[in-house]
Amino acid sequence: MHRRLAPIILITTLLAGCDLAPRYQRPALAAPSSFPQGPAYPAASGTQDVAAIGWKDFFTDETLRQVIALGLANNRDLRVAAANILAARAQYRAQRADLLPTVSAEGSASVNHGTTVASSGNGTAGGSGTRHSYSADLGISAFELDLFGRVRNLTKAAQEQYFATQAGADATRISLISEIATAWLTMGSDQDQLALSRQTLAAYQQTVDITKAQFDKGIASELDVQQADTNLQDARYDVAQLTTQIAQDQNALNLLVGTTVTADLLPTGIGTGDFTMAELPAGLDSTVLLKRPDVLQAEDQLKGQNANIGAARAAFFPTISLTAAAGTASTALSGLFTGGAWTWSASGSATQTVFDFGKNLANLRYAQAEKQAAIATYEKAVQTAFREVSDALATRGTIGEQIGARSDKVDAANKAATLSLARYKSGIDSFLTTLDAQRTLYAAQQNLVTSRLQRETNLVTLYSTLGGGLTEATTAPPAA
Repeated sequence: MHRRLAPIILITTLLAGCDLAPRYQRPALAAPSSFPQGPAYPAASGTQDVAAIGWKDFFTDETLRQVIALGLANNRDLRVAAANILAARAQYRAQRADLLPTVSAEGSASVNHGTTVASSGNGTAGGSGTRHSYSADLGISAFELDLFGRVRNLTKAAQEQYFATQAGADATRISLISEIATAWLTMGSDQDQLALSRQTLAAYQQTVDITKAQFDKGIASELDVQQADTNLQDARYDVAQLTTQIAQDQNALNLLVGTTVTADLLPTGIGTGDFTMAELPAGLDSTVLLKRPDVLQAEDQLKGQNANIGAARAAFFPTISLTAAAGTASTALSGLFTGGAWTWSASGSATQTVFDFGKNLANLRYAQAEKQAAIATYEKAVQTAFREVSDALATRGTIGEQIGARSDKVDAANKAATLSLARYKSGIDSFLTTLDAQRTLYAAQQNLVTSRLQRETNLVTLYSTLGGGLTEATTAPPAA
């Protein structure tokens, strides 16, 4: 008997390992093997993996670190991402349960009472009686024998979706850290702009006072007074507008952090200070992009679609299911598990679709098309990551020169404004020359503040686009 069963068991075991899903192969890197080189890009330096640099190491300002930590604890997008992970994990576990049979237990009890009547030569005789019946069973109902890998591939697809959800949450975390830092630095830059506008407003007020005094003496014209006042009103507008902008900056920061950021954690300006590491490695191979969470998310989704093809192919083959039960029955409850009669039953069934009007074929074509879309999505994720890093590197390569040029322009414009005012007071130049010099100085100072903000946010962008921000710290944070 065992010899007859051995071949059947062997064939069943071999079929149980059958997997109709295509063999997964990662698509070729849809981007150049190295980041761009040229006059706009910094020279290659270092080989450290940026993703391994903790955000507490990268951000060197203690106040900014506290704001980021507050955001990681309170941001609602992160909470949604965490809930999505739990939901995806639950779906995966529910699907994985189909790999094992569901065992159910059933118990029953019945009481039958009846009266019997019998005829004999001596007359009619009768009697009555009560019969008790008890049973308990364990059973498996319609458990699918996954000979062609349909259930295993559906489980694989659910697992990859779970992994993709986790990677998506990691991408959300990196993006949040970058957005909080950028919002905080932007508010600091606007504080610098406001301080500059107030200083300029005071300077313009002095110019108006001087012009009015000269007008009263008959030296300056009323036109000079009105022209001076136009500069004053422009600066006055800027003060009001920046006051509004800073309030909106704080509102945006509060939303990102998920709670109200207290006044002691708000920036008062960025000036020429450093809030991040001075430099990041710029000589990395572009394959580092494959570690970015959004790229990993796209690849996990691609793997899931690959598994769905296997499940769709398995639908062309018979579905084999098993039903079995074992239990005991007795006329007395006390003897149900001691003196009862043990029973068992088993049955199997196979279902093969004969004609479905092309439904299975359409499902297979759908799964294959979804895989092609997932491949394109993955390749685009790689290309987008490459472009983001390249843009950040291009800015990094020239931002120092830009700040140097704008700083020198501020110095030159300041000297020009001082000289033109002196020449106007001496009656050498017209007042229009002085006004133009003051406007040029103000604009140059505003542009310098903007460039300083760009320098700080550029490193934040480069750090996040290279996948940094998942870990907290690898070394002790520097002293505040």
